Formats: sequence, structure tokens, C-alpha cells
Amino acid sequence: MMTRVSETLRTQRWDDYRYYHQSRINQTLHLISAVIFLGCYALLFTDAALAGLAGWLAMLTRQTGHFFFEPNGYDDVNRVTNEYKEAVKVGYNQHRKIVLLIVWGLAPFVLFLFPTLFGVFAPPTNRLDFVRHVGAVWLVIGIGGGLFRMIQLFMVRDVPTGLIWSWKVLTDPFHNIALYYKSPLALLRGELIDTSIADAHWGEEDSEEAPRAT
Repeated sequence: MMTRVSETLRTQRWDDYRYYHQSRINQTLHLISAVIFLGCYALLFTDAALAGLAGWLAMLTRQTGHFFFEPNGYDDVNRVTNEYKEAVKVGYNQHRKIVLLIVWGLAPFVLFLFPTLFGVFAPPTNRLDFVRHVGAVWLVIGIGGGLFRMIQLFMVRDVPTGLIWSWKVLTDPFHNIALYYKSPLALLRGELIDTSIADAHWGEEDSEEAPRAT
């Protein structure tokens, strides 16, 4: 059982790394995001609203890397199409991320129109109250988005896959720091793409073999 968990987690991390983190800029932004997320974890115990604000700052930092700096065409390193990568993505692919980001972006407007959110909050007395309410809603959206995808994976794959993916997401900040701490230096040397991915070995024999385009 533990062997399967370990192999599934390794496969999810490996596929995420090789398919979606080739850009050194993206890796560096993930490093910054990971540090912010660790601060967010600490804030959860003292100030949940502020944790929600910090968490989405971290999320926007990493999604900026994905949407603007990561290669989106044919993947020459792994020899697969972008359509294939999107189809096999366990977590949030770009389409799902766009939907989640739209929900996130609409939250402040909903609170502006309905300041108490139908009785959930006390009426805000100043701008800080409004900002804190936004942070609380963003925290719920973040947690809800993770739970929603986990339950989806329960149904379309199996329960272990969903649970392991959830654990991967929660521990990604620690893993990102260990994996990308050298990326800023590589970027300063002018290395825009992580060429080491082609020669990396994370037990890819256990990963789903990608069909090779001809």
C-alpha cells in the first residue's frame, strides 16, 4: 500500500515538473510562491483572512509563470503535444484554472454588491473590513477548489488518486523550495529553459508513458 502511495505521488510530481515547469522564470516564481505559501500556512492559525489574501498572492505568482512564461506549444523535451498534457493533467489544467481564477476575480465584486454576503459577515465599517472579508472568501474559494477537484478525482479515477493529489498540493511549497532553489541563479546565467529535465530520472518507468508524436 505504501509503495503504491509513494509511486503515485512520485509520478504526479514528476509529470507536473517535466510537463509544466520547464521555464526557469516559472520555476523562480514558484519558489517565491512557495515561500509565501509557507507564511500563509502559519497565518491560518492566527489570521485566516490574511492567510486567504496571502494564499491568493502566492497563487497568482505561480499562475503568472504558467500562463505567460511556460511553453504552450509542442513539447520538444517530452515529445508530446500541449493537448496531451492538458488531457492527462491530474490537478487543475489551464481550462480548470481559468474557471477558478474567474470565480476568484468575481469575489470582490460580489462583496461590493452584497457587503454582508447575505448575513455571513457583519457590515464593513471601513475599507480594511472589506479587504478582510475578501480574504476570508478567497480562503473558502481556495479550500473549496481543492476539495472539489479531490472529489472529482474520486469519481473519475479513484479515492487514492484524489487523496494523494491533495497531499501533493499541500506539500508542494516544501517540494518546490527543494526543487527550484537554484532556479534564480540559473536564470541570472541566462538559462531560460531547464535543460536538465531531458536527463532527469524520477522513476519515470512508473509514469504513464506518453504517446510519441511522429
